[in-house]
Amino acid sequence: MASRIADSLFAFTGPQQCLPRAPQVAHARLSPGVYAVRPIDLLLKGKTHRRRTFLVSAKKRVGSIKAVAVPAAPPSADSAEEREQLAESYGFEQIGQDLPDNVTLKDIMDTLPKEVFEIDDVKAWKSVLVSVTSYALGLFMISKAPWYLLPLAWAWTGTAVTGFFVIGHDCAHKSFSKNKLVEDIVGTLAFLPLVYPYEPWRFKHDRHHAKTNMLVHATAWQPVPPEEFDSSPVLRKAIILGYGPIRPWLSIAHWVNWHFNLRKFRPSEVNRVKISLACVFAFMAVGWPLIIYKVGILGWVKFWLMPWLGYHFWMSTFTMVHHTAPHIPFKPADEWNAAQAQLNGTVHCDYPSWIEILCHDINVHIPHHISPRIPSYNLRAAHESIQENWGKYTNLATWNWRLMKTIMTVCHVYNKEENYIPFDRLAPEESQPITFLKKAMPDYAA
Repeated sequence: MASRIADSLFAFTGPQQCLPRAPQVAHARLSPGVYAVRPIDLLLKGKTHRRRTFLVSAKKRVGSIKAVAVPAAPPSADSAEEREQLAESYGFEQIGQDLPDNVTLKDIMDTLPKEVFEIDDVKAWKSVLVSVTSYALGLFMISKAPWYLLPLAWAWTGTAVTGFFVIGHDCAHKSFSKNKLVEDIVGTLAFLPLVYPYEPWRFKHDRHHAKTNMLVHATAWQPVPPEEFDSSPVLRKAIILGYGPIRPWLSIAHWVNWHFNLRKFRPSEVNRVKISLACVFAFMAVGWPLIIYKVGILGWVKFWLMPWLGYHFWMSTFTMVHHTAPHIPFKPADEWNAAQAQLNGTVHCDYPSWIEILCHDINVHIPHHISPRIPSYNLRAAHESIQENWGKYTNLATWNWRLMKTIMTVCHVYNKEENYIPFDRLAPEESQPITFLKKAMPDYAA
């Protein structure tokens, strides 16, 4: 069951069965089984889009909403004014225009300066120095901080150790060093404090880039398939909770489900996967007992577990923000377009400077999806070039509460016409975690 829940939370496990199209709604009961429905944008602070009224019949069985009149279309983003209005409602600074079908990924790459692809050993090892120093400083702060300042020390240390992941991430994309052996060693060592197996992650992450925002095949966040959401009450509750309050840590389920099962890898990959797993298990077998011997079980929680949870917060939220928004579609393979998925389907989000420094600009994500071979220290120069040549097609944001609230309370179940249908529209009686988030999370974008 745990494996099934993890699979359903992160990727489709069968063919999609789309629910009937219906907009976000506010309900007013007319008679048994019949509702008057007014389309609204739940996040738009009183503004509404196309206030058309129509009727739907609603069955009590979760997920069985049947339209009996033509539903209103979701808000269009065809004009600059409509895109600006949607951007404000979702917490974005800009929602990009649709990229024309005839533009290819090579067209975009050809506009990038050649120097953004160049590997600089000094800059690469400087990033290692930044991460090692900031992580050591974090551990020192944890050791000295009074109990009421520990959350701040954990936040710093968890962010610092995320920098190790980004270094390993560069190694996996062959953008850290010109020496492949150096990259394998550095990548493996960088992932060890996270107990993350380097080679299994590398193999699965390559698919993330090859099939970004492709239904079934993408390995990062996916919309919940309707047939999974409606398959059983227990699984449905787990999905609602997983995509609700615990969503910023759900990468832990992904970590367990995707990286430790040899059956998920090709025969040609298994030997390298075994080496990575051996390194991780050796770290756990030696490193954890040493930590416990020195500082006890509570010390293990204090010095390792809490920063590790901080890392998974960033692992979940970075990936979530990079590719998840109500207007960004996931498409089946026969409709998928690489250039549109990588440019239109990736979000650039600015964070506070200290986070960007410690995480080596992983938030500057659009150029990374145009070409994973761009080193992290060249992402900003590549981003400037993309803005000059393709800026009107890009999705831009600065981190804010409304952006997170939009993702966590709206982007749930797959629907071909609307992209996403919120849980509380399909199963209002079981969606208390989403109701809680709507009440508890601030709704400001400044």
